[in-house]
Amino acid sequence: MMLLKLSAHNIRKSLRDYAVYFFTLIIGVSIFYVFNALEDQTVYLEFSQNQREMIELLSTMLSGISVFVTCVLGLLLVYASRFLIKRRKKEFAVYLTLGMGKTRISVILFYETLMIGAGSLIVGLAVGIGLSQLMSALVANLFEADMTSYRFTVSTDAIVQTILCLAIMYLVVIALNIVVIGKVKLIDLLQAEKKTEKIKLKRPVLCVLIFLIAAAILGLAYYQVGWNYAELDEKRMAGCIAAGVLATVLIFWSISGLLLRIIMSIKPLYYKGIHSFTFRQISSKVNTMVVSMSVICLMLFVIICALAASFSMRNSLNANLQELCPADCQLSFTRYADDAEDMYDETEPGDIVEFYASYGFDVTAPFEDYVHFPMYADDNFTFADMLGDKLDEFRESYPFLIYDRGMELVSYSDYNNLMQLYGKDPISMGADEFIVLCDFQSSKVILDDVLESGMEVTIFGKTLYSRYDECQDGFVEISAQHINAGICVVPDDVVQESGIRTDYLIGNYPDGSKAEKAQTEETVLQMQADLMDAFDKSGATDTFMIENNTRIDIYEAAIGLGAIVTFMGLYIGLVFLITCGAVLALKELSESVDSIGRYETLRKLGVEEHEISKSLLIQTGVFFLLPLLVASVHAVFGMKFAVHMLEAVGTQQRLGSILATAGIILLIYGGYFVVTYGCARGIIRKKQP
Repeated sequence: MMLLKLSAHNIRKSLRDYAVYFFTLIIGVSIFYVFNALEDQTVYLEFSQNQREMIELLSTMLSGISVFVTCVLGLLLVYASRFLIKRRKKEFAVYLTLGMGKTRISVILFYETLMIGAGSLIVGLAVGIGLSQLMSALVANLFEADMTSYRFTVSTDAIVQTILCLAIMYLVVIALNIVVIGKVKLIDLLQAEKKTEKIKLKRPVLCVLIFLIAAAILGLAYYQVGWNYAELDEKRMAGCIAAGVLATVLIFWSISGLLLRIIMSIKPLYYKGIHSFTFRQISSKVNTMVVSMSVICLMLFVIICALAASFSMRNSLNANLQELCPADCQLSFTRYADDAEDMYDETEPGDIVEFYASYGFDVTAPFEDYVHFPMYADDNFTFADMLGDKLDEFRESYPFLIYDRGMELVSYSDYNNLMQLYGKDPISMGADEFIVLCDFQSSKVILDDVLESGMEVTIFGKTLYSRYDECQDGFVEISAQHINAGICVVPDDVVQESGIRTDYLIGNYPDGSKAEKAQTEETVLQMQADLMDAFDKSGATDTFMIENNTRIDIYEAAIGLGAIVTFMGLYIGLVFLITCGAVLALKELSESVDSIGRYETLRKLGVEEHEISKSLLIQTGVFFLLPLLVASVHAVFGMKFAVHMLEAVGTQQRLGSILATAGIILLIYGGYFVVTYGCARGIIRKKQP
């Protein structure tokens, strides 16, 4: 009982020292609960079957990530415990001097760890339960679900998982604490405050040389991922990543030597107040944390890119749905030649309406309005043919594009009829002209290049000229992504029936509620299933494919994908952010403990308290800001690469995504900065005369 009371007294006395520890645990516990309670929190929201399956998939993925989160938080607890033990070495020395055994000290640590764990668990769960209600609203917003049946819920499964994971982490921490206490010697504890890390001064010329080399390496890596991305393969990508990591380490190594030298060269700044002390402290901290700050910088880079890209992708998908999915349903019919060596090598003309009618079904009946038209292709007019002499150049720059595909063709009148259905403006062109429609960025770059100098093509034996010197924005198939790599609109008298490849029926359901439209869609899908049954029973040997694409399915798939990407990015990003903030905070507090004597010397020399506080604020600010600044520079080029990789999905509203990311970083990373400064200020004030 005496040891229990002593443990409680120690926690009250050292509450400021435990602030970062508490802050980390509370955030970690609340985040862990929120993401693991997702499925239980949304059980009362009204979702479709597809959306419910998406949420179950998301919950499964988040559960898997939680294992990684547990490991990360466990390592943080171990790192934090090392700081707390270091902070209290003199206290432990007093215990040993008074005759207390190491076993009793271990018991004290056990009680303290238990109390801290219980307190942080209770507060963290309370915060998590509150935040999880907001998470339900976020899920409802992302999935466009009905919240009328929602009610306040607490996930017992998530609570059990959180307690279990925290218990495992604390068992590891307690075991390591016992090992550490068992190995310490009284003389080491008594002299702990006298031991500081040795700082080796670096030669300025060498630092400048290393910095320039690192900048050159980074510049090359930035160029590869930002402007020469088309030539990146797995090996080059791995090389760019390795180069970025190496250059980051070298930059921090050189900065640790250059920072003080640069400030010293600016004599009015260096000799003003106690700036000489301040910048020597900063240089010392960076010098002892080159590898750690490099890792933190790279983690912040991943956080910025992951959060900004996931938010941008989600926003783009939502915007694309409004623009690229203007009809309720799209049916396509492709008939394949029976004598083709490969089933998909050759096609024959086919009509979807006639095919349905041949088995007694009216495929147009469920639609209020529709457009029925074929897409054509000329075997002698491929994507490669359009590029002409520039084919080899583009094939080398854009190796992932398919160059031997036949260019898709649509007649002028069919396309304008489709635009009328889509509610878009019609196009106009002459009898000997053609128009290229494209919204897939890589293809558009290529096609714009060849169209700019004027283009003459031969389609079905007729010579046509491009109406415009660049691609026009347009598409035929409904989608949530910009996937049109090139379609040619040609005059009606150019196309030939023998060139029909795929027959389309695109239409809208009768106006009605969401449920009524879903019922109409079920009718369309059931008709297709009945058609396939009738075909199987008929014994026919036709080879064909009927595909359906509906606005409801596209919406649910796009919204589900956006939600999964958002939650995955948030979960991993928040955990990494906690890790970065906690490591920097604990290192800064550890340095403050080691520097207590230096601050006492400043006071004896007559330095005012507000000057000391200002110095500490500058030190802490630079310490937190430096890795964030380098990470932000990395992120500029990382996001440029992400734009290329996500070009089909789009990266619209990037500014809003970046602002949201900045807000999250400011809240958590900035929170660690504030807590760290407050705790460090308390540490250096404890020995005031």
